[in-house]
This record gives sequence, C-alpha cells and structure tokens, in this order.
Amino acid sequence: MSDFDQLIDRRNSHSTKWEKYAGRDILPFWIADMDFAAPDFIRNALRERLEHPIIGYTRPPATITEAFQDWLRHHYGWSIPAEWIVWLPGVVPGMNMAARCLTAEQRLLIPTPVYYPFLEIADNAQRRDVRVPLILDGGVWRMDLERMQSQIGGVKMVMIANPQNPTGRAYTHTELAALADFIDRNDLILVSDEIHCNIILAKESEHLPIAQWQPDIANRTISLFAATKTYNIPGLGCAAAVIPDANLREQFQAQEAGLVSGIGPLNFVASEAAFNDKSNWLQGLLRQLRSNAAKLQALVGSRMTTVEATYLAWINIADLGLNDVQAHFESHGLGISDGAQFGHPDYIRFNFACPEMMLDQGLERLGHALQG
Repeated sequence: MSDFDQLIDRRNSHSTKWEKYAGRDILPFWIADMDFAAPDFIRNALRERLEHPIIGYTRPPATITEAFQDWLRHHYGWSIPAEWIVWLPGVVPGMNMAARCLTAEQRLLIPTPVYYPFLEIADNAQRRDVRVPLILDGGVWRMDLERMQSQIGGVKMVMIANPQNPTGRAYTHTELAALADFIDRNDLILVSDEIHCNIILAKESEHLPIAQWQPDIANRTISLFAATKTYNIPGLGCAAAVIPDANLREQFQAQEAGLVSGIGPLNFVASEAAFNDKSNWLQGLLRQLRSNAAKLQALVGSRMTTVEATYLAWINIADLGLNDVQAHFESHGLGISDGAQFGHPDYIRFNFACPEMMLDQGLERLGHALQG
C-alpha cells in the first residue's frame, strides 16, 4: 500500500475538514487540505526537533532560507539573493500585508473567481477592490485584460493566484507576458499567490514564477510561496514572500507591526524539510492526483474544465437551479465548497486529494447529486 492508498481516520484530531460534518454521513471534499499523510521525512524532522524540550520563540534560521533558495533553483532554475526573502506565517497574511501598502485612494484589482480570502482583503485593509471576471475561452479560463484595462481607474495593485484557485489553470508564458505588459504599462504592483506551484497535473503545463519569467516587472512584484499545500502541512503555516525591490520590500515589512505573528519552530522545521526534498514523494502524489482528476472528469464531463494544476476541480452546476447549493450536496452525503464564496455562484469547488477508495465513494454520491 502506497502513502496515497491509505485511508486515515481523522476523527478526534480536531480536523477542520472533518469536524464540520462530525456525526453525519457526509464526506468532506471542501477545504483545501489533503487526506494523505505528510511524508515521513517531514514527520521525522519534527520528531528530531521535539527531542529539544523547549519550544520557544524562533527567528528564521539561515538553513530554511538556504533550503528555499535551493528549492527555487532545483524546480525553476531561479537563483535569488537571500535579502529578497521575507518569512511569513502564511500566504494569506502576506496578501493582506501587500494590500496595506496601498494608500486609501488606491484600489486593488482581482480577477475572479478566486480563493475566497482574496475577496476579504479590501475590507481587511480598509481599501476598495475591483473584481473582473475571468473569461471561459474554448474551455480555458483566462484573464480578461481588455476589461481589466477598462476598469483601471484608481487601481495600483493586481492580485492573482497562479496556479489559479479554483479553476485549476496554470498560466502560460504568453498569458504572463501579456499580464506583465499590462502591469508595466499601467504602473502597477503585482501580487502573485504561487502556493500551488508544485502541483502541476497537465503534461503540457508548467509553473512559471512570474518574477523570474518576466524580469522587466520583477521590481513590481510580490511573489508568495509555501510548501504547506504540496506536502499537506497547512497546520504548520510558513511562507516566503519574494520581493526583489528594496523599497517595496521595506514598505511590505512595515505592515507586520502588531498584526502578524511570528513563525513557530516546528513550522520552520517542517517547511525546511519540504524545501530540501529530493525524493520521489512528490511524483507519487502527482500520479495519484492525475488519476483522481481523470476519474472525476470522466464522471462530470464538460461540467468541469481541465485541471492543469492544484487538486481542486471547478464544476458547473448552473443547470441544477439550486436555491441552497451546500444543502443540496449535503443531502447527497457530500461536503463541497459553494462557488459563490469564490465569486461565481454557478459552480462548486471539489477537492479530489484523497485516497482512491474515498474518491470512488464520493464520486458515486456526486453522480446522484448532479442529476438534480
């Protein structure tokens, strides 16, 4: 049995994903954590750290910075200096810090649908946002740069997810070049959430860190990375902001005061072990996710656009005419994410990162739920 076949009982672990439906016959496919065990090399690193009896406040160790730099070189051939890196307790705090760099008059532009914390950022920072829908072009979700240009008034910052959550897009070099031109032409700052960068499923797709592939706008970028999604350690929050421009980096770091907590020592240990990974664990994960995505696609057909990246499917349910999306799927024994919270009520997001046995049971229920 591989790491990805094992059914793990998460009851009594205070799991956000599973406790939501405790005592009910509802399988959870909603929140983005996986039902796979974190790899042994991470758990062993945590055990070794726990041999020291004090779990105190911890500065970012030089070793995690070195591991992250090596990880960028290993996966993307991107060499960056250590001073570009700002360590954070998570990607979402980084997005909120970035928005606070805007003045009260400047606005934030967000292509939607998108991971729902993006849609809370403007209120959190007491700023205003502009939301521009992605367009579905020949079965592919794309940024609508023409419409973005038409709504550019007052905008100073654009915030994207790449890979895109919830649609599963991995933007191409051509798309990112067009976005870079838009950013440069309009004198904007780009914030790119790249947390799913290692989870590329489509054979023809790849992850392209925009600050690397579009160096002309590198000094306009805040790129956010973390190992927590790929290695299923989201409860040990740790993220890196890569900010090449010294002035923007200083402005970004100034937003931490009184708002952003430090990072715990176990969080550093887990992420450092992940960044140092040169095993075949990730390849095994991707094989399982590709198999799961294919099974899901076979069931739902054209309701679902191809998942190029992430372990999240974006499924069209507009024809069902549902008044209460969550209640409908729960009545069929499924916990899903309602697309309304991502900015598009005609869809659901379905997390397929689970062992095959659990997925098969979920797909049987999903088939019935999609019949109305």
